[in-house]
Amino acid sequence: MYHFFVESNQITSDFKNVEITGKDFNHIANVLRMKVGEQFSVSIRGDEDGKEIFYEIENINDNGVIGKLCFIEEGSQELPSKIYLFQGLPKVDKMELIIQKAVELGAFEIVPMATKRCVVKLDEKKSQSKIKRWQAIAEAAAKQSKRAIIPNVHMPMTMKEAVQYAKDMDIKLIPYENAEHMDETKKLIEGIKPGENIAVFIGPEGGFSDEEVELCKANDIKPITLGKRILRTETAGFTIISWLMYHLEG
Repeated sequence: MYHFFVESNQITSDFKNVEITGKDFNHIANVLRMKVGEQFSVSIRGDEDGKEIFYEIENINDNGVIGKLCFIEEGSQELPSKIYLFQGLPKVDKMELIIQKAVELGAFEIVPMATKRCVVKLDEKKSQSKIKRWQAIAEAAAKQSKRAIIPNVHMPMTMKEAVQYAKDMDIKLIPYENAEHMDETKKLIEGIKPGENIAVFIGPEGGFSDEEVELCKANDIKPITLGKRILRTETAGFTIISWLMYHLEG
């Protein structure tokens, strides 16, 4: 079943009807070619309670799709903790894949970072363009995975800005190739409680510099190991978020 995000003013106060307009209307009518009687679900933008509302298409006109209420499913599709992915800017289009999969796995926010070993350098103009594209990818992934929210993709930060942004978060982790002792990593993850905010710092292709790792340690960001193998930057993020998802939904 297809899932869409709507503004609160697109739904009547009693939830009995919804009107889908704009690009989603075009997608329903001209791409999916949905017909009267078919069903879809929606989430309200900004509603972190996460209710999923199911509608049946009642009418398709020149301006939009009108849906009539079928039922409301309470309870969020969201993880019980918010995961903030701080991702060192990778080469080529890897960031698009990282955002897509991080959203599917349950990340709450994605924060691109310009670190010492990043090959990619974004100026203000390029950043604005990239963020628009990345946010669209986050929205598409949220629709596909039936998320209750669309995770926000931030403007790129420096490493110092990212560390400062994460300073009040409950759990802060940095997978690091020189970290050891998988037992300690398991203990850290198993000790995370629902409701705690989690920051995950992932380096670019060249990894973090020694100075950046020391900066993290000085700010209570704990080095962890992801195993004996060296993972690519995109694989490292997927791995730790998957571990967190498994633990938090267990």
